[in-house]
Amino acid sequence: MNPNTSSTATVPDSTRFPVVAQSAQSLEVQRVLRNTYALLAMTLIFSAAVASAAVAFRWPAPSLVLTLVGYFGLLFAIHRFQNSGWALPAVFGLTGFMGYTLGPILTHYLAVPGGAQTVGMALGATGVTFLSLSAYALTTRKDFSFMGSFLFMGMVIAMLAGLAAMFFDIPALSLAVSGMVALLSAGLILFETSQIVNGGERNYVLATVSLFVSVFNLFTSLLALFGLGGNSE
Repeated sequence: MNPNTSSTATVPDSTRFPVVAQSAQSLEVQRVLRNTYALLAMTLIFSAAVASAAVAFRWPAPSLVLTLVGYFGLLFAIHRFQNSGWALPAVFGLTGFMGYTLGPILTHYLAVPGGAQTVGMALGATGVTFLSLSAYALTTRKDFSFMGSFLFMGMVIAMLAGLAAMFFDIPALSLAVSGMVALLSAGLILFETSQIVNGGERNYVLATVSLFVSVFNLFTSLLALFGLGGNSE
């Protein structure tokens, strides 16, 4: 039979064959989940390797302008090439760059008394939080799409507040922003996993980047919060 031949008798219609349509959607969700978590694991390992190299070789911290241009530029490239072969190099470019920006932060915390313990606590808390929230979203299959607008606006406010805290050197505001970002990042993990499970996100590249950024922000925020007790400055 010619695969290009159309026939109403062989076309699976969601209204006539709901079981077939539901099965196909379930298979698609499983494919996106499998590819997302596989790529997420690889990008986390790659980013950690870059961060470790930055710590070992004491690479200097990039300027704020370079950080913003690099982050948003690579993020734009990922969205631009999300359906092409250039998507994966762009993803590893972004995650590697974020690992590079993380390196000097880790160097700072490791240099203070109890810094290694602070990094370990932040890393452990990030892992437990991510696994717990992901498991909850995967098992309950609840739809958290209603949180999307709130989380987006919250992150915009947090970013502006963080820039203000940096320019005006307000430690208390920086601490408040870290707590806010940690909570928002936890919410985003629920939201993004729910989007995949319920079929709202079909592109595993974009799903991976969204989860990676949330995990990264959660880790750095917890690092700042846990580092408050170990930093005597």
